[in-house]
Amino acid sequence: MSTLIAVLNHRILVARHAQRWHLSSPLDGYRFTSTAADPFVAGRAYCGTVNGGFWRTGDAGASWDRIGDGPGAGHVTAVAVDRHERAADGGMVYAGTEPSHFYRSADGGRTWEEPSDLNTLPSADEWSFPPRPHTHHVRWIEPDPVVAGRILVAIEAGALIRTLDGGLTWQDRVPEGPFDTHTMTSHPAAPGRFYSAAGDGYYETGDGGGTWSSPEEGLRHTYLVTVAVDPGDASTIVVSGSSGPWTAYNPSSASAYCYRRSGRSVWRWISDGLPGAEGTVVSHLAAAGRPGEIYAANNRGIFFSSDAGARWSALDLPWEREYESAGVQALLALEP
Repeated sequence: MSTLIAVLNHRILVARHAQRWHLSSPLDGYRFTSTAADPFVAGRAYCGTVNGGFWRTGDAGASWDRIGDGPGAGHVTAVAVDRHERAADGGMVYAGTEPSHFYRSADGGRTWEEPSDLNTLPSADEWSFPPRPHTHHVRWIEPDPVVAGRILVAIEAGALIRTLDGGLTWQDRVPEGPFDTHTMTSHPAAPGRFYSAAGDGYYETGDGGGTWSSPEEGLRHTYLVTVAVDPGDASTIVVSGSSGPWTAYNPSSASAYCYRRSGRSVWRWISDGLPGAEGTVVSHLAAAGRPGEIYAANNRGIFFSSDAGARWSALDLPWEREYESAGVQALLALEP
């Protein structure tokens, strides 16, 4: 059974495929921000909110339980689960907040500890989120799928930092790295390789974040929001983006695009099966477990590609009118 969790601004949607696709909305009324699956507990996933608590499902999204207020002041902006470190209850859970702090939980999100303070890094004085320049937040957390303890953390906006010991110590941004990473991904078949979709373009590293390059030939829209990689080929990448934030997130002014790159080829705009750019917010992308399979969610629906983003088809789902005016915050494909 395939299960997708789409996080909208104020609603969680769960799409399940059993003979056909079914769509439900098991939780709403909060400002949702992020989601992540637990690789050690089948059917378990987490969701963070802005002052609405920290939530957990144990049945692949069918029902959700609030398991506390979440770390810090409860403004949880990023969630991830480690694939290496098994804790007392599932995997080690990581959460980022606004203002920027990094926490971890060994008991499935019930209690949290802050192993060290990110704000002691030299670049911290320059971190600032443009719509609220007095503050900043952790936008994304990407644990290394191969090297235990190595985690990359994106600060919006101002830095992409990393730890090599699970958050006990931190290494500051490097000069050629992305400044405004929105999301990242990695690939277990490509040790040390990370991919960044950033407001300042596309970036990738082959040495775990020590150095970065920015291959952008063919990429005409460089305000990038999400990135996915073919589970069967670490060199085939899909990104979503627009010309800037105003055309990325607001359905009334949106104009969003997806691009694909394979091997050393240039980026190519892809539209086969996806809705037109005008009025479509940026797609959130999620790779499934099988080669070639990638999902995309935006305000027009949820879409599927079996050939790593070259062609798409809309899932047969009852997409309500209210979803068309909503922003998408995250998309998660749960492994069967």
